[in-house]
Amino acid sequence: MSGHPPGVPACRTARPGLPQLTLDVERVLGVRDRRRVRAAFDFAPEAPLTVCAEFGVEGGPRVVWRIGRDLLRQGLRTRSGTGDVQIWPSREENRATAWLQLASGDMAALFELPAPPLAEWLEHTYQLVPAGQELSEVDWAATTAELLTGPRAPSD
Repeated sequence: MSGHPPGVPACRTARPGLPQLTLDVERVLGVRDRRRVRAAFDFAPEAPLTVCAEFGVEGGPRVVWRIGRDLLRQGLRTRSGTGDVQIWPSREENRATAWLQLASGDMAALFELPAPPLAEWLEHTYQLVPAGQELSEVDWAATTAELLTGPRAPSD
């Protein structure tokens, strides 16, 4: 899953005031084989249930994942996720890192992330949209009507 699939917008936003975190993480390729990867995490208050994560190597393709914000937060403390996205803290006492595994079909990637900056950034997103308030701005009548009638064609 490289690049931006049709219909899926890029993660990065040009709007000021929204938190964005860029980290150098390591993709684990083998016991002694690792590759540095740039990871950019974005959060949009209008879609507060997810964090958009874009992974890429310099000059190479980029991969975009949308990851549950609560799953990321919980995974920094204890194992979280049972499907395509799993995250858990490192068990080594001297390492403040977390492991993030992303799977799609028969492919998977394992990343080691620095936990403190990710935790701090996530807490900032919860200041913007507190836990439990993610759906408070949803117009449920309009959402239900759209589900029942299907998407409307754009008007000219």
